[in-house]
Amino acid sequence: MAEQPEKTLWGHPRGLYILFTTELWERFSFYTMRGILTLYLVGVVLTEMAAEHGAEKAGGHADQIYGAYLGFVYAATFVGGMLADRLLGQRRAIYIGGFLMSLAQFTLTTHALMRSSGHTGPVLQGVFFVGLGLLACGNGFFKPNISTIVGTLYAPGDKRRDSAFTIFYMGINIGALLGSFPAGVAQEWGWYLGYLMAGIGMIVSLIVMALGRGWIEGRGLPPAGASLWNRGRLGIPNGFAILLGVVLFIPVAGYLMSRPELVQSLAIIVAVPVLAYLFWEAFRAPREEGQRMIVIIVLCLFSTAFWGTFELQGSTITRFTEQEVNRWVLGWELPAAFVANFVNPLLIILLAIPFAMLWLWLDRKGWEPASPMKFALALAQLGLGFLVLWVGAREADATGKCSLGWLLLAFLLLTTGELCLSPVGLSMVTKLSPSRLVGVFMGMWFLSSALGNVIAGGVVGRLQADRGFGAVFLLIAAAAGASSVLLFVFSPALQKMMHGVK
Repeated sequence: MAEQPEKTLWGHPRGLYILFTTELWERFSFYTMRGILTLYLVGVVLTEMAAEHGAEKAGGHADQIYGAYLGFVYAATFVGGMLADRLLGQRRAIYIGGFLMSLAQFTLTTHALMRSSGHTGPVLQGVFFVGLGLLACGNGFFKPNISTIVGTLYAPGDKRRDSAFTIFYMGINIGALLGSFPAGVAQEWGWYLGYLMAGIGMIVSLIVMALGRGWIEGRGLPPAGASLWNRGRLGIPNGFAILLGVVLFIPVAGYLMSRPELVQSLAIIVAVPVLAYLFWEAFRAPREEGQRMIVIIVLCLFSTAFWGTFELQGSTITRFTEQEVNRWVLGWELPAAFVANFVNPLLIILLAIPFAMLWLWLDRKGWEPASPMKFALALAQLGLGFLVLWVGAREADATGKCSLGWLLLAFLLLTTGELCLSPVGLSMVTKLSPSRLVGVFMGMWFLSSALGNVIAGGVVGRLQADRGFGAVFLLIAAAAGASSVLLFVFSPALQKMMHGVK
């Protein structure tokens, strides 16, 4: 029987646009919540700590909770990728994750409404952290698997793959841009509005995925022979084992997030055996395949340094924007939750296509840098961005507030750095991974973000509380610059180990 011709839209498989829209609304939900989380922690959840130990101590602790939360968000993707590869299939995992994240946002809405009504107490505090646990668990099922399905739409060597991930990345940032508006609304008129709109956005994401599943044309289904009713090694049906794991994970993760210092210790303990497992997979694989896997591992380690500090936009940089940046524009003081979360996705939307065209032009000339060199460029720009923030912090120390221009320039540098790394990184993982381990290595990509966020949250939270924003920004600038130089040195060797893959 003849193979059916591929159904395309604007040069790409139709399923790309369903995944684009599904991810857009999920990111709207995620970034609405991310935009207000740290400010909500300082202003609502940690008010007793602020009253007893001061606002700076509460702010530093909020940064640590934020880092621990993102650590669980990204670490859960490792398990979610494995479950999808071996049992659930990516599509079913996305539905499970979306349902859990919807429930999480409405749990946080309930917490905000009850706090605004004057309710307090440890039980209500527990509701908040259960909400964070639900978000982390749901994200673990959702995030790695939707990216994996994008990769399966294209045959190996298909030159449209990189542009597809750029388009997909645009969906992420359109969602993030839209999410900055309800974040600003929530800061001005009621925190519950942000969580409520985030929950609605997540439901829209699920509806889009369900209605458009036919356009994905069989991708993301469970592997042959996999069944939730089959019994695993302990004689427990697979579906029940997953349900039990989810039920246990949510309160345990929530409890640990409320004590972020425990998460910082746990992150190191977990990272070592995971790395050992991945190196074992690499060394037992055929030579070329194994070397490509090692390149993924090395670049993921450098991405740990990048994402751990880049994601401070949602914590330390948001608080810096709130406290030390002059946000008056045309007679109106812009909400910090809006400013700190609007600029980066706007710049991504404006610059993503020009960057993609730049890589294509360089490729035609034979000048396009390989993935390791792009990572090094990303770290260099990250360092420059934090150096600009340090200049802004110095100005704020001298005058009380710094110009909004320093913040905007820093965001520009952070964004160009992100464009050198993030869409390239997602594509790199799908191209270098063996097909049997794509989900695992996609999870590894997000696990590097988990480790980076936990470590950065712990270090930055304590340092900022003791020494201020300027010391934090200068330290990050120096560390990012040193990482960039190191990767520039090793880039030729890593490129050779990629065996022709760009």
